Amino acid sequence: MFLNLYVKAKTFLWGVRDGFTREDGAVATEYGLLLALVALAIIATLILLATALIKVFGNSASELNAHA
Repeated sequence: MFLNLYVKAKTFLWGVRDGFTREDGAVATEYGLLLALVALAIIATLILLATALIKVFGNSASELNAHA
């Protein structure tokens, strides 16, 4: 019983240690960070574009109301 628990604990600790020393996880993390930065850039661009479009349509609407 205790031997089984010891083996499971050792296997878990080896897995954790292996997770910190492997380099393929770093590649996945880098891709994740790159994806997050691209998503932030897209969101910022969409916000700026939306602000510009609101301004253009607002000016158009006020010009139409002024001539009506």
